[in-house]
Parts: sequence; C-alpha cells; structure tokens
Amino acid sequence: MDNLRQLVEALIFASDSPLSLDRLSVLIEEPKAQIRPIVEQLQQQYIAAERGFYLAEVAGGYQFRTVVELAPWLRKLRKERAPRFSRAALETLAIIAYRQPATRADIEYLRGVDSGGVMKTLLDKNLLRILGKKDVPGRPLIYGTSRHFLELFGLRDLADLPTLKEFTALDPELTVADPLDPETDGAL
Repeated sequence: MDNLRQLVEALIFASDSPLSLDRLSVLIEEPKAQIRPIVEQLQQQYIAAERGFYLAEVAGGYQFRTVVELAPWLRKLRKERAPRFSRAALETLAIIAYRQPATRADIEYLRGVDSGGVMKTLLDKNLLRILGKKDVPGRPLIYGTSRHFLELFGLRDLADLPTLKEFTALDPELTVADPLDPETDGAL
C-alpha cells in the first residue's frame, strides 16, 4: 500500500481513544511488523518538527497529544477546567494503582476511613474497573485502574508510575511508610 504512512496517521488522528498496534493491524489489514516502524517514524518526525502536538504512546496504544506548555491557551478554547481530584480520590487512586488488585477493605485499611463514596465516583469516571471477586469469605470485589486512568495521566502502562525512590528524591524529608510492611511498623 503506497499511502500506508498516511493511513496510519489518519486513523490515529481520527480515533477518540488510543489505537494499539493490534487494532491498527486489523483496520489496515497489514501485519504489526509493518506498522510498528511507521508509527515510530511518525513519533520521531513530530518530535523533530517541534509542533504543538506529538504522537504519544499511552494506555497501550498511540494518540496525538498537545504539548503541555500550551495547556493554558487550550483551556481557553475548551472553556473547561482541567480535571481536579480531591485528596481522598487521589489517595484512593494511588493505593489502587500501586497495590492492584485491591479490595475496598484494603483501601479502607490503608486510608483509615470509609472509601465507598470515593470509589463509586472513580468508577463512574471510568478511572477504576472491577477485576472480579476475591476468593475469600464474602467474595469482595477487587479493583484495578482502567485504560482511561492510563490515558488521563499520560502513562503507557503501570510501570510508568513513579517509584518510591523518585518520590523521596523530590523531597528528602518526605518519608512514606507502608502500613503493611513490618519493617516500617506502619509509622509515618
């Protein structure tokens, strides 16, 4: 196909969610091995051109994203605020992102408060998903983050989350203890 590069670019541009190589392969009817170098070439071209957008790998697929430095002007265009999260929502998201799969009891133990309302809100916003039921008495639901979570935070996968070492490098006085780790004795 002569215009394969244009077709890949157009499909990614027209999609409202990240497109994986598998999905591109099905849509174009070409093997992934032929599409991957085209996507990588497009990524390099957009970076080199220093445009107002780039081709990002997020949530297991590829999507055009605008350059972060342009966010204040783009917000004026859309006349909406960037998503804001309460402290409770961020705590809950962080616990689930780093501990998944996690039950509501796990989250409430770590937070020390009821988290049902926050979790419902995060489920409604499609940031969490139910992974199934834990094989223990009562069969509680187990939760994990969704593809939308990865997309919203610009992550390729959960491995892109910052590590504990990266957090402490930001502020050496910041110490994070794991309440489930006997070495830290749960102390903050």
